[in-house]
Amino acid sequence: HHLRAGPLNPVQARFFSVIFILSILLLGWVLWPFWQLLIFAFLLAGIFRPIYTWLRRWMSPWLASLLTCILIVLIVFVPLTFCIIALSTETLNLYQLVKDTNLLAKLQQFLQNNTLALEVQGILANLGINFDPNDLTGTLSVVVGKAGLLLYTQASVWAGNIMSFVLQFIVLIMVAYFLLIDMDRLLRFMMRLSPLPQAQNDLLLRKFMDIAGAILVVNGISGVIQGIIAGAYFAILGLPSPVLWGSVMAVLAFLPIFGIGLVLLPTAVIFLIGGKLLLGLGTFAFYMMLSFSVEYLLKPKLVGDRVKMHALLVFLAILGGMALFGFLGIIYGPLIATAFLTLSDLYLTVYRTAAEKR
Repeated sequence: HHLRAGPLNPVQARFFSVIFILSILLLGWVLWPFWQLLIFAFLLAGIFRPIYTWLRRWMSPWLASLLTCILIVLIVFVPLTFCIIALSTETLNLYQLVKDTNLLAKLQQFLQNNTLALEVQGILANLGINFDPNDLTGTLSVVVGKAGLLLYTQASVWAGNIMSFVLQFIVLIMVAYFLLIDMDRLLRFMMRLSPLPQAQNDLLLRKFMDIAGAILVVNGISGVIQGIIAGAYFAILGLPSPVLWGSVMAVLAFLPIFGIGLVLLPTAVIFLIGGKLLLGLGTFAFYMMLSFSVEYLLKPKLVGDRVKMHALLVFLAILGGMALFGFLGIIYGPLIATAFLTLSDLYLTVYRTAAEKR
């Protein structure tokens, strides 16, 4: 109480503000190497928080958090590790398959002998476009070869840096463990630091959690479901690299406008060109059913009444996020857009309304 006594001296207040901001910047500098891990741990703790809360009814906080972290390892990291190992193998096999000149020669021969390809070539010639199968196969070999090598290099880096991965994994789980226990206390502390009124802090936090949950959690669950089902479909058909293509489709499922169609529709077209009419139509029907059931039945049920972000904004936020932050931009892009929408909502409901009343 003695510390609060008396009016604030302006010089002292300014001095305190400077050293307080400096301490925040220094803390940010110290924690900067771990910022991606901290965000990921915060997201994991937020996703699995309901399970921790449910376990807390019967046991102590530390035991509930420990069991939740074991569950995180089993659900998230064990499948992810197997997926990375399988990816590194499959991408190498795909790269070697594409490098095989016989495959490209077969493709070139098929394009030259296929009646549909010849008809397309004739139509394009009438339009003044000279289409040569040799150009297509040459370009395709370069593009697919480079893509395969890039994927293999990336997967090898992930699989190769085992020590780095293990260390980051331990730090991540440790942070998630303490976050599960102290999430409420940490949020209350951050809200107390905020100069905004309590009601506005609560509104900001609630809106941010709602939109982040609707965008990240729902998209994540939907992506994993679509990736697993589509990968299984590839495995049943005996197509090469089902784990690789399933993983690619799980990532593409985050993109709201195109999604898994970027892989399944070309697959259907390849089947149709190859004369496999039933497989082509079946693949197209499979894509429509999977996409419709997830996008229009599952997602609305999971999102519920929570605020939805426009599909185009999600699409641009993910692409922009990946351009800036790499693969994890899938998470960071929508989070940044979420922060903007949350603050915009607060501005429109509180500050603009107050300004208009004056």
